[in-house]
Amino acid sequence: MNNELNQPITRRKMLARAGTGLGTLGLAGLLAESGDRLAASPTSSLASKATHFAPRAKRVIHLFMNGGPSQVDTFDPKPSLDKYHGQRPPNANLKTERRTGGLFKSPFKFQKHGQSGVEVSEIFPEVAKCIDDIAVLRGMHTDVPNHEPSLLMMTCGNSQPVRPSMGSWLCYGLGTENQNLPGFVVLCPGKPVVGPQLWSNSFLPGVYQGCHIRKLDPKNVVEHVNNTHLSPVSQRQQLDLIHRLNAIHSKERERDAQLEARIQSMEIAFRMQAEAPEAFDLTHETKATRELYGSGNFADSCLVARRLVERGVRMVQVFYGSGQPWDDHGNIENGHRGKAKSSDRAVAGLLRDLKARGLLDDTLVLWGGEFGRTPVSEGSNGRDHNHHGFSVWLAGGGVRGGLTYGATDEFGFAAVENKMHVHDLHATMLHLMGIDHERLTYRYSGRDFRLTDVHGRIVKEIIA
Repeated sequence: MNNELNQPITRRKMLARAGTGLGTLGLAGLLAESGDRLAASPTSSLASKATHFAPRAKRVIHLFMNGGPSQVDTFDPKPSLDKYHGQRPPNANLKTERRTGGLFKSPFKFQKHGQSGVEVSEIFPEVAKCIDDIAVLRGMHTDVPNHEPSLLMMTCGNSQPVRPSMGSWLCYGLGTENQNLPGFVVLCPGKPVVGPQLWSNSFLPGVYQGCHIRKLDPKNVVEHVNNTHLSPVSQRQQLDLIHRLNAIHSKERERDAQLEARIQSMEIAFRMQAEAPEAFDLTHETKATRELYGSGNFADSCLVARRLVERGVRMVQVFYGSGQPWDDHGNIENGHRGKAKSSDRAVAGLLRDLKARGLLDDTLVLWGGEFGRTPVSEGSNGRDHNHHGFSVWLAGGGVRGGLTYGATDEFGFAAVENKMHVHDLHATMLHLMGIDHERLTYRYSGRDFRLTDVHGRIVKEIIA
């Protein structure tokens, strides 16, 4: 065995190894403007970049109802379910993941709302009041009736792990407007199914990976991010030395992408010491604003999302909860009613707050899960996964409000009219952000990759 630890090293090797190890802390030059928002240097990977054409939106908030909410119980009413309740017509025999029974009528009533008259389930009374700002996409479909591949498809554009997530692609293509915060932030009190792969940078530089925040406590946003041992002046002296060691290291080696990514990630971590606690401190909000969103972790996460995009974060992904909470294989009535009750006010509050502050015009909000649920029953009162047809909705950022686009069959099982695959959704969202989805590519392993792979159609009918 070759035991390197017992071998003597030269001074040159010592400096090189020190440069490698300490390079992760290469933050020199950042403390001079401590406490202020820093402009990125032109060479920074997170510096704002030009769009391919004029954007309608500058930022994205993805409200992820992980687990798969039922379209026929939320935004896609189907009267035929009442008429054929308990029966199994031939066109209700589509294959999904589990054995299912007869058609199962929705336990919820639908009503038309707003000037547009779009029908919304009774479990979302506050969101229904915002329907004129929302485009409901009723003809969505994906590839697999299983959580893991469908979660990956919705977040990364591919059902196989692991490709870069949409937030990573956006930061790669557009950079970010605030160098003191990550360009892509993920809010989830725990982990959804699949976990960090859903916000992975994959083969993109590491600085574009999503920053997962579990706790909204402003004093503990990111563990160990604050230096409790050194004053800013001492940190500056230490980092100046590290910068010189890094320079020596770089001269002797070719550019190391992993090292550069780690250095930039640590730069963001250092900058976060000044700005992240303030961004997550909800005590700065008025009582009226807090009441607008309601209470609970999801409500607080929606409010934090607004505060983050307001401060220049490119994308914020808010998971409803840990695991797969919307996965109601049994008791769809109690399950969906409870989750809607704890999120309806927060979602509507976010839309109203963004609109009141003039942010909704250039903030794209996406609501939905990784797939939908079957109109046939699983057990006596649940629903199985359904990839054949489901609903999501978009609001703000150049989207036509008060619109329904696409349709499922008479039972809500499969998309049949103006069908939109997840690739089409991604292509349309990138278009609204000023990005040509076919030109946003990254060369890796001998070929060009993109979020939409070799697919994707821009759905211009939903663009204002």
